[in-house]
Amino acid sequence: MRLDERGKQCPLPVVETRKALEAAGPGETIEVVVDNEIAVQNLRKMADHKGLEFRSEKTGEREFTAWVRAAEGGTVAAALAGQGTGEPGVAAGQGAGEPGAAEGQGAGRSGAAASQVAGEPGAAAAQASGRSDGCPAPACCPPAADGGIVAVISSNCMGQGDDTLGKLLMKGFIYALSQQEQLPRTVLLYNGGAFLSCEGSDSVEDLRELEAQGVEILTCGTCLNHYGLEGKLQVGGVTNMYEIAERMTGARLLVRP
Repeated sequence: MRLDERGKQCPLPVVETRKALEAAGPGETIEVVVDNEIAVQNLRKMADHKGLEFRSEKTGEREFTAWVRAAEGGTVAAALAGQGTGEPGVAAGQGAGEPGAAEGQGAGRSGAAASQVAGEPGAAAAQASGRSDGCPAPACCPPAADGGIVAVISSNCMGQGDDTLGKLLMKGFIYALSQQEQLPRTVLLYNGGAFLSCEGSDSVEDLRELEAQGVEILTCGTCLNHYGLEGKLQVGGVTNMYEIAERMTGARLLVRP
């Protein structure tokens, strides 16, 4: 399959390649044509994250071609259906060899999960809650997102007003962030925040200190292109809007200076 992603803004090349991979057959190669190196880096990161084979080359003045090979185990949908067993529907059967075995918890009849082989509706809830009246336990809150603390920085100035003061405050904030007992898991830099991780920034050393302590530093590739900062990144990696949205929606806490 060939995708022509030239002229498309981030995160479209990554999103459309992901969709193509989900629809691809086992071992099928997706060819993606883009018009900037940042898009290639974003595709490589996506492939690395999924453990997929990836290669790329410059094929024209403003043309790059990337090849991503789908997993041998089949499509994402098939993998989810088989839960890694290679057989469609095994997830539902839990290896019991018959449809609905998951509901039966291996008891050989449907509905057993609901009754936990206790023979009475609501017994599962009663067992979990320790109640004997058969009433379901009160609903609990869903578990918190496990993406940790994510610091989101969209400017090289902190606050509004005087820019000189704002830059001084931002430098102080990033230094203070590196000294916290509870560090963020990720620092996302986009728009004017992209300047902070690039050559000439007073915050590069503090960001390197954060990275040395295990904090992920990610700078928006589209922003690097827009501000002419390609090749000037001094710390961390390049990211795309899909990954930025993924980190933000998965965060337990967002910090915005």
